[in-house]
Amino acid sequence: MTSHSRSMPWPRRHRRLIYPLFLPWLGCRSRCVFCAQEIQTGRAAPAGEAQVLALLQACEADLLGRPDKNRRPQLAFYGGTFTALPEPLWRICLDFALRLRKSGLIDGFRCSTRPDCLDAKRLRELKSCGCELVELGIQSFDSEILDCAGRGYSREAAIAACGLIAEAGLGPGVQLMPGLPASAPEHFIADVEQALACNAVCLRFYPCLVLAGSPLARLWQEGKFRPWSLPDTLTALARGWLLASARDVPVIRMGLAPQDGLAASILAGPCHPALGSRVMAQALLLAAQALLDGRPANSPWRLHLPASAQGCRLGWRNELAEHWHRLGPGEIRYWERQEIAASWQEIR
Repeated sequence: MTSHSRSMPWPRRHRRLIYPLFLPWLGCRSRCVFCAQEIQTGRAAPAGEAQVLALLQACEADLLGRPDKNRRPQLAFYGGTFTALPEPLWRICLDFALRLRKSGLIDGFRCSTRPDCLDAKRLRELKSCGCELVELGIQSFDSEILDCAGRGYSREAAIAACGLIAEAGLGPGVQLMPGLPASAPEHFIADVEQALACNAVCLRFYPCLVLAGSPLARLWQEGKFRPWSLPDTLTALARGWLLASARDVPVIRMGLAPQDGLAASILAGPCHPALGSRVMAQALLLAAQALLDGRPANSPWRLHLPASAQGCRLGWRNELAEHWHRLGPGEIRYWERQEIAASWQEIR
């Protein structure tokens, strides 16, 4: 009788407190095929300096009114192309972030931008003002997919941008969009692997949706674009999450954050209110299958799963119960360790 055992880490979910400040369209030079910023952020684009100042003042008032002063959030400039802001707005936003950090209202800040809108000078200024992370809306490292999405840069430019951020002493974050025109699940897996090779410190997965008012909506209506199915998306995201977890890189968002009017504006695509939880459940099943792979058929097994995963194991509305049953006779136990362990005995 021979005993076998395998294990793999299961990371805790990311809990960094982020306060998003949306500046839709600001700094953007063109419109990508999937973009509908007003719907994605729930806010209209500020019309000028006065409206930007009003947004900053509202942000500061909100931060001052937070009941939990002991847990300081990280401010995040989202929704536009931050490093391409006109100089006056750039200076206003940096001075604002620096003042909030010195007053103790925030614990540093981050921003999002495009790979083709970076330069060493502005990255140095970000670093000196307390920026910790620059999130790159790369969407894909595949040049053909980037062309179809109207992104205007290449795979090489995206990789170079990650290196430029790292050289400035900032953590590069990478946002990926599985399901863009011309893409398949294997493209997404390759994108995750490339992001990890570029030393991304965090990832976001935003499955491509058809939003009303976007250029993609017209392509979809003309039958020229077909979104990924939800099952294919869940499996692909679960595989990507496991790849990132193996490198201890957190996936800090899966799917668009809910905003007023968003649900009504989604015309097609893999959207679900419990997307993140369903991906985690799929990832747990895939991990268990991988650990038990190769054992003799019908050999009894034992799995130890993290207690933190107990609530998601069977999936949304028990959709994965049958898949667990197909693993054969076995026993599942939960423990406080953040790892999955499998064991079985082989009788010779």
